[in-house]
Amino acid sequence: MILTFRISIFFLAWTLIAAPVLCATESEPLRVVIAGLVHGHVEGFFANSIDRPEIRVIGISDPDRSLFERYAAQFKLDSSLYHSDLEEMLRATKPQAVLVYSSTFDHRKIMELCARHHIPVMMEKPLAVSLEDAQAIARAAREGNVQVLVNYETSWYPSNHAAYDLVHAGAIGDIRKVVVHDGHQGPKEIGVGPEFLNWLTDPKLNGGGTLFDFGCYGADLMTWLMNGQRPLSVTAVTQQIKPETYLRVDDEATIILTYPKAQAIVQASWNWPFDRKDMEVYGRTGYAITVRRDDLKVRRAGEKQEQLIAAQKVPPPYDDPLTYLRAVILDGLKPESLSSLETNLIVTEILDAARQSAATGKTVDLKP
Repeated sequence: MILTFRISIFFLAWTLIAAPVLCATESEPLRVVIAGLVHGHVEGFFANSIDRPEIRVIGISDPDRSLFERYAAQFKLDSSLYHSDLEEMLRATKPQAVLVYSSTFDHRKIMELCARHHIPVMMEKPLAVSLEDAQAIARAAREGNVQVLVNYETSWYPSNHAAYDLVHAGAIGDIRKVVVHDGHQGPKEIGVGPEFLNWLTDPKLNGGGTLFDFGCYGADLMTWLMNGQRPLSVTAVTQQIKPETYLRVDDEATIILTYPKAQAIVQASWNWPFDRKDMEVYGRTGYAITVRRDDLKVRRAGEKQEQLIAAQKVPPPYDDPLTYLRAVILDGLKPESLSSLETNLIVTEILDAARQSAATGKTVDLKP
């Protein structure tokens, strides 16, 4: 009962805060363009979001016309939406936001271009392939005075928010250890498109293999749980369990993050028997273990066994990337830390250090 009450009070307050955001612009669609079609998540956008009344897609840019034609045939897209050149599209359409579905390597040049035109950006995780690129993105964002948001699927999971609320309500004590599991059987094994597979398995375009593809989730969640605190050190081990399939990148990665009184273990893999995105948070007096998107297992001091609890729904606009993007741009909502540039600079610093650690076999101490 205490657990339910605490979470309910938090979400009631959150709903009251968010309510004006919803009312202010509920009839005004956000005009967006799409930059890049090589990221497989764009298919999910076309399938589930392109006809949503909150947004209006006014342009799609990719140098490969055949990619556009393929999606146009599948989702009945108007041919007038297509532009081969991103800058030409920005000038012609004057969008309010850019949704980026490119390789991670291209995030920097797309962001720098959008910043010159003072247009906010939401990109698919992770932020960048290197700390140098991440810092360049941050510099461009400051100079252009624009928002940069990073979209993680796990940012919208009620289970993750419920675990966070338990931690910050003091229900399980101070964090001591967090274990995050993310990944699937492998991009080739699950049948991603060739244009997606090509850059996912290119160490320049992806930053690595599963280390960047799925290691970013755990780094993001841990930075969020730790209120933006940077780790003291990063240690990583990567493997090529399937070198015949993934010749140039890792398909297995483990990252250990140390903090003054806590530790995180991030397990990223293209070798899980099934897809998974879950997290174990162990505090001084209890634990919360997320069960995919909607549930979590909780045990606290004095309880003889854990409870399986359904997480409460996350209130708008924090429950969906497009609703959230719209609120940030049209209403000036402050970016929530999971998707914020500040958090994702730390995430990229962790991934960059993890890549260095895996290559040298040594722990990397982060500079204060």
